[in-house]
Amino acid sequence: QVQLAESGGGLVQAGGSLRLSCAASGRTYSRNTMGWFRQAPGKERNFVTAIRWSPGRTYYADSVKGRFTISRDNAKNTVYLQMNSLRPEDTAVYYCAAATAYGSDLEYARYYDYWGQGTQVTVSS
Repeated sequence: QVQLAESGGGLVQAGGSLRLSCAASGRTYSRNTMGWFRQAPGKERNFVTAIRWSPGRTYYADSVKGRFTISRDNAKNTVYLQMNSLRPEDTAVYYCAAATAYGSDLEYARYYDYWGQGTQVTVSS
């Protein structure tokens, strides 16, 4: 089992920045890919970004490219999501996820085995 705990959400004005953290515990050696998804009220959970734990290759949804950056700290078993130039449409609950398999479907929620509880990000206009 892998446990994931997100933190860092909050309320920010448009154009501002936030950094989310996702701390992994448990059988962390089994996770291969870490991802962030987001879900706005009444909408599906959508892919935001992902990182292969080794060698650290990153992937981004088109809507966040150039604004968001995913990174990891191996020693802390933590993944970060730096969000800059935030927009009202970025408002959602952000979820951290971990996958144990190594595949190509990392943009799909079904690819991931473990999920955090989510953290709310609200961007005001």
